[in-house]
Amino acid sequence: MSENAAAQAPQPSATNKKRQRKTWLLILTALFILVGVAWLVYWFLVLRHHQETDDAYVTGNQVQIMAQVSGSVTQVNFDGTDLVKAGDVLVILDKTDAEQAYERAKTALASSVRQIHQQIINSKQYQANITLRQTQLNQATNDYKRRQILGSVDAIGREELQHAKDAVESARASLEVAVQQYNANQAMVLNTPLEKQPSVLQAAAQVRDAWLALERTQIRSPITGYVSRRSVQVGAQITPSTPLMAVVPADQIWIDANFKETQLADMRIGQSATVVSDMYGDDVVYQGKVAGLDMGTGSAFSLLPAQNATGNWIKVVQRLPVRIELDPKQVAEHPLRIGLSTLVTVDTAGKKGAVLAEQARTTPAYTSNVLTLDLAPVNQVIADIIRTNAG
Repeated sequence: MSENAAAQAPQPSATNKKRQRKTWLLILTALFILVGVAWLVYWFLVLRHHQETDDAYVTGNQVQIMAQVSGSVTQVNFDGTDLVKAGDVLVILDKTDAEQAYERAKTALASSVRQIHQQIINSKQYQANITLRQTQLNQATNDYKRRQILGSVDAIGREELQHAKDAVESARASLEVAVQQYNANQAMVLNTPLEKQPSVLQAAAQVRDAWLALERTQIRSPITGYVSRRSVQVGAQITPSTPLMAVVPADQIWIDANFKETQLADMRIGQSATVVSDMYGDDVVYQGKVAGLDMGTGSAFSLLPAQNATGNWIKVVQRLPVRIELDPKQVAEHPLRIGLSTLVTVDTAGKKGAVLAEQARTTPAYTSNVLTLDLAPVNQVIADIIRTNAG
């Protein structure tokens, strides 16, 4: 009896182990089911409303710098990666030809002013000549009348009377010539102020053109940004079509996220988005929003678009660029570079936004007045030349 009892003693321990194992398996199974249910609920409530793509790249404005006049480069003030402010002189061209043209234009304006001034003086001279010719006509007419009386009583000969008549006709013709000279001169001046005369205005416009050409030998940056792709060299002969460099503003940055067409059904303008760049990793998460969906896929706007009508066709899921605007403060704190790779996630839960923009833009997207030159200095030069040469 004692031996049998000793042999049967371990059985309760083995049974307990099986029960414990079964209990843990049930717990683990329940745990996995619970996790699965939680994940399904989370997917249904959250994940299914998020569309994600890693085919997304940083994009921004690249302001191409070109000259407005031709010339030889004498100075390059900035190099690649340099910071430039709006209005900074990037490149200087040789000014010799422009300075000579400016001086010629000022001389032509002075000459034009003097010629018009002379014509105005001639008008007064022609008026005096008309008065003189009118006096001579009156005198000749009176002499002829007196001789007519003397001729009626045969006090003078017919020849003298004819001479008196001829003198009247000659005086009348001289008066007509004087009047026509005055009219011809008036047709040139028309009682218009000297500074408003057409020839003076034309010469003044040529002075402005020459001054603008001289000022444009200094090539300025229209915006604040960083120099990139500098290709201009000292001594190069450039034209207005020659690309010199690019200036990239650090604050005009956005993301072009290329989503698959199957991800776009619920995407709307204004939906929130998160952006993670490969440059900073998960440490920096940019907050943004959908600014708009492009009007065509990349393949549609490619240089050689696909010709699906040829018959040799394989369906490929297309991608549409979606523009994501970023928080300017985050971009200022963590600057991005054009072309960097990013991971973009868009929350498509809210569908109140529009698929396409419904209102036209009322203000310029980008603007700069740096290249608009103030003509006040050259206008003052023109006024001084007119005043000096007007007599």
